[in-house]
Amino acid sequence: MTVKKRFIAGVVCPRCAAMDRIRAWEQNGVRYRECVSCDFFEQLPIEDDVVEELATRVNQDSEAPATEEIQPVRILDPGKRH
Repeated sequence: MTVKKRFIAGVVCPRCAAMDRIRAWEQNGVRYRECVSCDFFEQLPIEDDVVEELATRVNQDSEAPATEEIQPVRILDPGKRH
């Protein structure tokens, strides 16, 4: 069984600084990266930790009531002293 190695677009090699020369693959629960231009090689364990998505206006429920109090805006005339 051969493992499919994929190039990672836009990544710069930490050793030789060549761009678009890093390829990555996963095998037996380990993530591998290597540079095809130099001898850089790295292996990282694949973590099973579930990362919670950060709350943004895009992924929040639009039906939720606003918790901030709306306050009027006062426009100042730069020519007048206040």
